[in-house]
Amino acid sequence: MARSVIDQLPHESVYYVGDTANTPYGEKSIPQVRELALAVMDDLVSKRGVKMLVIACNTATAAVLHDARERYTAKAGIPVVEVIRPAARRAVEATRNNRIGIIGTKATVRSGAYADALAAVPGLHVTQQACPRFVEFVESGITTGDEVLKVAREYLQPVKEAGVDTLILGCTHYPLLQGAISYVMGPKVTLVSSSDETAADVYRELMVRDLEATRGEPAHRFTCTGPTEPFMSLAKRIMGPGIPVIPEST
Repeated sequence: MARSVIDQLPHESVYYVGDTANTPYGEKSIPQVRELALAVMDDLVSKRGVKMLVIACNTATAAVLHDARERYTAKAGIPVVEVIRPAARRAVEATRNNRIGIIGTKATVRSGAYADALAAVPGLHVTQQACPRFVEFVESGITTGDEVLKVAREYLQPVKEAGVDTLILGCTHYPLLQGAISYVMGPKVTLVSSSDETAADVYRELMVRDLEATRGEPAHRFTCTGPTEPFMSLAKRIMGPGIPVIPEST
């Protein structure tokens, strides 16, 4: 997500917080995730002075979006951009047979957030599947191999049987497993990630609100609330080796 935002908005400074003290969110209840996510966003608003909040997590979006927009947008004028509706919108544009699959964490699937986002489109057939071990693989640095393919086949079999032609990768970890997921689903299935679509929404919101930075060198900061590993490894893999990861306490 951060990579896409930086690519599309090269003058904007990104302050990224990974809540490693409390992850994974996908195994927690919606009320727990709501409390944790709001605490992070409260800090970004009150102490860091951010002009926009991006909820770069499907589980957190499902848990906290309504509260976040009430607390920060309605009351403080700070726009909040999320990851679910941009991906749902892109999936609707991509499907040819009106059969869309969604894979995500247990919490995201239980929330029904994607199904709700797609409910207004007539004639859609939606199939959801929780894939909890995908996050474990990515955070361990394992994105290919026999075990990944074995688990992918088990998780994705119901989605394949449903005949989907479009699959939403409903977790920001899942694009790192795109090779294995695409291999199992086959070349005729379009994979939709929220990253680029959400970055486009970030761009649009900044332009509409006249908040965009048009010049200057950005100062990015990547922090975490707990252990820096495996967060550091993931950040460097996605962003490049030059990205410093700083404990949030500093």
